[in-house]
Amino acid sequence: MSAWLLSLDTSTEAVSVALLRAAECYERFEIAPKRQAQFVLPMIDEVLAEAGIAKSKIGAIAVGRGPGAFTGVRLGISVAQGIALGLDVPVLPISSLAALAAEVMDVDPTLTVLATIDARMGEVYAGCYRFDAQHGVQLIGDECVGPAHSVPLARAERWGVIGTGWSAYPDYWTPRIGAPEFADGERYPRASRIAQLAVSRWQRGHGVAPEFALPAYLRDKVALTEVERGVGR
Repeated sequence: MSAWLLSLDTSTEAVSVALLRAAECYERFEIAPKRQAQFVLPMIDEVLAEAGIAKSKIGAIAVGRGPGAFTGVRLGISVAQGIALGLDVPVLPISSLAALAAEVMDVDPTLTVLATIDARMGEVYAGCYRFDAQHGVQLIGDECVGPAHSVPLARAERWGVIGTGWSAYPDYWTPRIGAPEFADGERYPRASRIAQLAVSRWQRGHGVAPEFALPAYLRDKVALTEVERGVGR
């Protein structure tokens, strides 16, 4: 892989950018609630400067497509589309939940992983994953959004759990999956992990034109009235 892969994620309170080529990876990561738009472009400039390359050396853009905060997901997709259009390169949209799950699989690839992000309003984004030696991180069923006590879960005996949805609602998860062998409720999706998941897709020619890089909001209705928000608490 001679060209560089630029990756970014703004789907949660965190914002991160990574630049990847083979074993070389440059990354910036910051917890910046409601300030992702202020950080993402300067971070891109920083990783390019650290690598000592021009934007013209970028061969593809990977982006966390969500699920996550509506504004953050939309921001990430928009930035990726804009850069990709300017450079005439493909976009590789990657699940932000899959990026979380991959963190656990580095620790123990035999675990079934519940990746979950606090969706506010009493709900979580969630997906269950397993590791396949041939295909890597594999989704079991569908990614979904809903109350932690009712989102569908895979059948498994050994669990790893990661993401803010775990720390937000631990009392709801434990009766359903027992005590996980790995648990971290402070992790956020990272651009470096999204880049790693995107590489094989890029090599197989699975990038899409910028206009076809679509977000995954999961919620059919992302804007609720104050009354509806009150009911959801």
